Amino acid sequence: MKFLWGILAGFALGVAVGLLLAPQSGEATRAQLSEQGVVLRNRSGNLTGDLRSRATELSQEMRVRANEALEQGREIYARTKDDLADRYSKAKSGDL
Repeated sequence: MKFLWGILAGFALGVAVGLLLAPQSGEATRAQLSEQGVVLRNRSGNLTGDLRSRATELSQEMRVRANEALEQGREIYARTKDDLADRYSKAKSGDL
């Protein structure tokens, strides 16, 4: 219970000091906050567009890399299969 009273007293003291030491009026502060809100909204809109374009670029890059890796895997599989088939036929004929 003492802890709760301490929190409430600290909050009240903080509000009182904030009101006494405020550098500008409430109306000016609200105007400034409104202006900053508009700026923040514009920045977030730009950020969203940037993130979308970057995500699209990354997904395309990952798709290209995955296709390249798949193609490399197919080439390695084909070489290995041919090599094993040759060795098997040589071993079966006794030439190994």
